[in-house]
Amino acid sequence: MYVLGLWDGHDSGAALLEGDKILFAANEERYTKRKLEVRFPYNSISEALKFAGLKPSDIEVVSFPTTELTKTISRVFPWQKESYYMFRRRKTAKPRFESLMHYTKYAMTSIGPLPLCGFVSKAAVRAELRRMGFSNFKLHTVDHHAAHAATAAFTSGMNRPLVITLDGLGDGLSGSVSTFRKGRLRRERTISARNSLGVFFEQVTNIIGMRELEDEGKVMAMADYSFPFPFSKNKLGDFFTVNGTDIKAKYGMISQYDMLARIAWQTPREQFAYMAQQLLERVVTQFVRNAMEEFGADSVALAGGVFSNVKANMMVRELPELRGWYVFPHMGDGGIALGAAMQANYALNGISSYGFGDAYLGNGYESDYIRGLLRKERGIKFEEWDDPACGAAALMEKDEYVFWFQGRMEYGPRALGNRSIVARADSETVKERLNMHVKQREWYQPFAPSVLVEDAARCLYFRKAGSSRFMTMAYRVHGSAAEQMRSAMHVDRTARPQVLGQENQKYRKLIEAVKEDTGYGVVLNTSLNIHGMPIVASPEGALRTMKATRTRHMFIGDYHVENTKL
Repeated sequence: MYVLGLWDGHDSGAALLEGDKILFAANEERYTKRKLEVRFPYNSISEALKFAGLKPSDIEVVSFPTTELTKTISRVFPWQKESYYMFRRRKTAKPRFESLMHYTKYAMTSIGPLPLCGFVSKAAVRAELRRMGFSNFKLHTVDHHAAHAATAAFTSGMNRPLVITLDGLGDGLSGSVSTFRKGRLRRERTISARNSLGVFFEQVTNIIGMRELEDEGKVMAMADYSFPFPFSKNKLGDFFTVNGTDIKAKYGMISQYDMLARIAWQTPREQFAYMAQQLLERVVTQFVRNAMEEFGADSVALAGGVFSNVKANMMVRELPELRGWYVFPHMGDGGIALGAAMQANYALNGISSYGFGDAYLGNGYESDYIRGLLRKERGIKFEEWDDPACGAAALMEKDEYVFWFQGRMEYGPRALGNRSIVARADSETVKERLNMHVKQREWYQPFAPSVLVEDAARCLYFRKAGSSRFMTMAYRVHGSAAEQMRSAMHVDRTARPQVLGQENQKYRKLIEAVKEDTGYGVVLNTSLNIHGMPIVASPEGALRTMKATRTRHMFIGDYHVENTKL
């Protein structure tokens, strides 16, 4: 049985299962070139079917999450979510009644599913699928946080993790706690939308002047440029309380937004970011600790957008009672198409475990296709190399950065060695070039390292109790390795590493070649894109980005491409 999952909201996408195998998963932004796309995932669905050699009529089950009121309305009136998308991404002039738009959103989104919402949402999604040629399929709806929980539980590889979700909101909830035992996922606790940590951090992001649902990572990075102060002096310290497995917000969403704006007005933005980050870390850590104690758990599997905050994740990981942990790599809403498919497969077929050795679940391209494309491209020269990894390492030794486009596209927000820009991790010069001229982003945003698993303990305060393969966790950098990693760590000497095992042999060989020169199996790894744009999906996209950023060198498949128009 083939099961197709789709998500047609923020960071829309699709995923395709066959039995206990994940055949394909990708997000619509990679095809439309619009970051965090909200449109119905026509392209993602088509690419999933194309990859598997299927027709729409071959699909027996389709599943999608979230039937709350606002999502249902946006399915009936797609122009509405498009309008808000342009507003949220600040692609339109600032509206005269900006605050009113936020107030309306907070008032509406806290309303969960109502009678008829499921029926109307199903009708709208079914109509879109029929336009694509789908027929004779069963259509399932899945609760938003159940989809998040499924991604964490069913891919964790753990026997009995406590499954925790925290995000902005979905279907009237902002979090959940579930047990996962003997293949059975059971919800035990919930947190209402009103008490949302995710919405709190969205509001902070917006008030600072950044884009909510997109720039929360910038707030986290900026926080480390404030002078530290104790929690007792944090003006936001009483905004949330934790009592057992219950999180309570002091204010409603609208009042909270107004209070945050007043405090921010009189606070330098670095300090404001620090206060928000400090509160988030404290609340998340206490909540996870209490949940573990209540359910007698010593391992956790985590999903939801709040767990994209790698510094909060680090604080959780450092809990002394924690023995094992896992963060699903596409923890935000972009991952719930896969969660919806998994929940349907669980309900229909009892499947609750998937081999998840890597996140390379998107498009790949054959060598003949790449060669044909390069032959037609103007302004470049190219040649086939027997050993692209050593060639890239040799260029990096000369303080060059390299575009590295290989294999199947990664699923999720992180480049993991297939759609990456790589450079030496010890070069401040190349770091500045990448930030200012290639990525074209703010100076305070750090880059991340890829580290060979055998070198992780030399570079980081590292233990193998959990999965560090997907850049979902911050680590403290060893003082002895700080010089070697100075371009791939933050100002507070933490880093968000991809700890690489045997799952990507071509990328591993590149890092091993760098290690022969430096003595350390570590490189700077950032996503192959311009800031504010999605990670590139195709060779065509890689070539466009190469030219737009005036980059000289790219290895694409086995071909070295050189830009001759510099």
